Amino acid sequence: MSTVPPKEEMSFLDHLEELRWHLIRSVIAIIIVATIAFVFKDFIFDVLLFGPKNKNFITYRWFCSLSQNLGQGSSFCIEELPFRIQSRTMAGQFSAHLWTSVLAGFIVSFPYIIFEFWKFISPGLYEKERKNAQGFIFIASLLFFVGVLFGYYIVTPLSINFLGNYSVSSEIFNDFDLSSYIGLLRASVLASGIIFELPIIIYFLTRIGVVTPDFLKKNRKISLVVVLSLSAIITPPDIASQIIVSIPILILYEVSILISRIVIRNQDKAMQNV
Repeated sequence: MSTVPPKEEMSFLDHLEELRWHLIRSVIAIIIVATIAFVFKDFIFDVLLFGPKNKNFITYRWFCSLSQNLGQGSSFCIEELPFRIQSRTMAGQFSAHLWTSVLAGFIVSFPYIIFEFWKFISPGLYEKERKNAQGFIFIASLLFFVGVLFGYYIVTPLSINFLGNYSVSSEIFNDFDLSSYIGLLRASVLASGIIFELPIIIYFLTRIGVVTPDFLKKNRKISLVVVLSLSAIITPPDIASQIIVSIPILILYEVSILISRIVIRNQDKAMQNV
């Protein structure tokens, strides 16, 4: 079997031109979805964005039910979230509306963005490599969406509950700015989505020789510290929240080791068949 890539060698400028068009098409996809999201602002804001500030949000009800089933009574039940959201700048609401629509456009368009990325890198792969990676778009999109849902249903409610109830004095009432609230939700959702792409990142780093399974296993303790640090960044500073967020990240790390091992094994087989 020939090991020559299917396309002719391209110059650096040709690669840049092709990358530019992939980026343009990705941006167009984001703009189209963002425009749709802009129109449906009532659903985006009232249902999605402000859902986690409602004491009847599904996550709070689930934690309350779990607490009761574990014999802890109502210790994890949410009675109220004593804060209000306000906009203190003239363009605050319009700016929040605009950039939230762009965020929605990016999240919904992610599979297409990954598709454009795949179209850019796939010509540099061999035929067998492309066949082995046929599920790349689906897996990368699935991991991202699972991460986004994890950030929305777990990280965001934990953060809002902790910070919304935190008080240094009864003389202070929490009036959060709209941009601050959306910024918290955006950071939680996007950070979780990106973190859940860890197996994909490890796959490519292994392919280009940056990491190996032995390297990942040897640095497992260091990785644990990094995971806990990431959890501390995207969650409120309480131990329970950090543990809840750390568990899936640690699982993803172990999955990444397995993926790295598979990549190395396939590369060794390919070398033996040459």
